[in-house]
Order: sequence, then C-alpha cells, then structure tokens
Amino acid sequence: MNRTQQAHNLLLEALADLDRPAMLWQAAVIGLAVALAWLLAGALKRRLPPPDPSKPSLLGLRHAAAPALAMLLLLPAKALLKTWFAPTLLNVAIPLLFALTLMRVASQLLRYVFVPSGVLRLVEHAVTWTVLVGLALHLTGLTQEVVAVMDDIGFTIGRQRISLLLVLQGVLAVVIALLIALYLGRILENRLMRSEALDHSLRLVFSKLARGVLIVIAVVIALPLAGIDITFLSLFGGALGVGLGFGLQKIAANYVSGFIILLDRSVRIGDLLTIDNRYGTVTEIKTRYTVLRATDGTEAIIPNEALVSSVVINHSFSDRQLRINLPVQVGYGSDVERAMAILVEVARSHPRVLREPEPAAFLREFADSGINLELVVWISDPEEGQLNLRSALNLEIWRRFKAEGIEIPYPRRDIRILPTESEKKT
Repeated sequence: MNRTQQAHNLLLEALADLDRPAMLWQAAVIGLAVALAWLLAGALKRRLPPPDPSKPSLLGLRHAAAPALAMLLLLPAKALLKTWFAPTLLNVAIPLLFALTLMRVASQLLRYVFVPSGVLRLVEHAVTWTVLVGLALHLTGLTQEVVAVMDDIGFTIGRQRISLLLVLQGVLAVVIALLIALYLGRILENRLMRSEALDHSLRLVFSKLARGVLIVIAVVIALPLAGIDITFLSLFGGALGVGLGFGLQKIAANYVSGFIILLDRSVRIGDLLTIDNRYGTVTEIKTRYTVLRATDGTEAIIPNEALVSSVVINHSFSDRQLRINLPVQVGYGSDVERAMAILVEVARSHPRVLREPEPAAFLREFADSGINLELVVWISDPEEGQLNLRSALNLEIWRRFKAEGIEIPYPRRDIRILPTESEKKT
C-alpha cells in the first residue's frame, strides 16, 4: 500500500471500523485523555500568574493547553494500542487536536503582535481557514494530489521555474517568518519601553530599528527555505533606490528626519512647539511625521522633514518656564505707582504664576490715550494654556482697578462743526 493510499485510509478506515470493538477502546482512550487534559489545563491556569496584555502569554499556552495536552497524551496511547489493533480513530483525533492547538496559538500570537482591528479579524479568519483546509487535505489524503497539481502550474524565467506551489510555499514561509519577527520585535519593544536607563526617544529608535532588522532577516531566511532564489532582491533593491531618488525622495527624507529627531532628542514627546504659526504639544513622534496637538484640541500632522529643515521654537527644550506679557493702559490722571503695585499683587495671587522669577510691572510708554503698563509673569505649565491665565488675570485687574478708582482709558475724539459762509452772514 503506497503513501497516498495510506493517507486516503485515515477517514475511510475510521468509518469502516465503526462497528468493531476497537473503536470503543479508542473512544474511551480519547475521552479519558481529553478529560485529563482539561483537568491539567485548569490546574495550570490556576498556578500561572494573571495574564498581562503587555507580555506574551507563552504563545497562547493558557488557551491551547487543553488540546495540546490531550494530543500529547494520545501520542503514546496510539503507539501502545497499535500493537493490538489499527488506531484508526486516533489517526483522526490527533490531527484534529493539533489543528485546534495551532489555531489557538496563532490567534494569541496575532493578538499580541497586532492591535485589535478589522485587519486582525481578517488575518485570524485567513489563518483559521488555512489550517482547516490543510487538515481536510491531510485527512482525505488529497495532499499529494493537490501538491502535484500546483507544481505542474508554473512557468520558467531564466533559470528559475516559478510554480503555484513555489509561490504558495514562499508566501507561507514569509508570513510565518514575519509573524515570528514581529512577535520578537514586540517583546524587545516592550522591554525597551520599560527600561528606565534609556531616554524615551532612544527607546523608540531602538525598538523601530530592532523590528526593521528582524523583518529583513525573516524575509532573507524565509525565501531560500521556500526554494526561491533571492538574487532578484538585488534588482529590486536597485529599482527601489532609483524610485527613492526620484519619486520617493520626500518620503525618504521624512523617514530619515524621523530617526534624526529621535536620536538627537531635539524634539520629544510632551514638548511645546511653535512651527509655522502652529502651537501645541507633541503627542506622537512617528518615523514619517510628528503629531502636534493644539490647545483647542486640533491635531496637526507635521512631516519630520519640516522639523529638521525649518526653524522650530521649542518652549520646553531645556526649561519649561514660559514668560507671558500682559499690556495694560491707565489714564494720565491715575496713580501709576499704585496701578503697578496692583498688577504685581494680582499676579502673585494666582496659583499658576511662579514666585521665582517673580512677577513684575513696567511702564512702557506714554501713549495718546493713556500710560501703557506691562505685567510680566512666568509659568511652568505652558501645556495648560495661556488664554485662560490671561483672562483670569485681566478680570482680576479690572476688578481691582474699578474698586480703587483707577481709570482704564479708551480713545475719544471731539468733533467740531464749523459754520458755512451763508450761516456766518446770517
């Protein structure tokens, strides 16, 4: 009996042995193994610490423990029972348990690597159907025939023959290698982001570099394992270089600028920036762009090249203290010294105003309508906004001036209407 016929007998022999006593023995062994595996899995879950979403749960051990333990228990049972009769039912049960274990492990791996989204659900469904199709081909014995048909469909380019089987093997190898690379990259990223010895920007740089290097290594290893000649990558690399030189130079400049920003730490998450008349807090630094959140809640997507090639005002680069100037005008008949003292008192009474440097009032100039004064205060929390502070200080200044009779002038013009010649004669 050849290999293909043996594969066909996995399901056919199980159906043919339904009326034999050996099936009862195998069903009893399967039931006992499954029950024992579920008990062991429950005990294992109680002993293991609670799952941490930021850490890998041993590739889904909690969810795949029961079918994996049942499969491991059935393997020696199959070797023992086949000395008395053909374990046809075990030949079907073990691949089923293996497929269930594989699907649960893959699901946990994908959920650890990717954020919850529609893409994640799509990939999970694709993995599930791939495993089910492979299981069905194995149980029905169609694996060899399907492989032969896919190998016959192909064409030759130079010395390389490309068949449907080779393409599928390459895609499968690359996908598995990429998932493993992303999984390892996520582990490294979590460990780097928890490290207190490195600056936050350096953690981002190292995590992104590590993920990129792992992806490249995974592709370079996976393609030769699938039987694909990787010498064509040199041609692809040349074409990519030409594309970057002409059409993608802006994108390449943004990516390079992103790594420069992360390395030199000129802009960090939480900094207050002013660039191109935009003021806000840096909330994210990506490899291509930086997100600047304004005080009104709007977010500006700024290309990293703009942060490198243009003038950027960083209000919190080395010191988070920020100076705020409030102009005030009083009438010429007012007590200017008392008005300046009131300005300082109002500033000192506000909790956001720093005591060092202390607030100060200055006489700027003698204007047409009154005397221009200016209150200078310093704050250390510019991310809380300036408009609310200006409003609170101006409102209290208005109240104090009104209570003490200090005039805040406003422009006034006197209009004199001269009589005409006819009016003068009369």
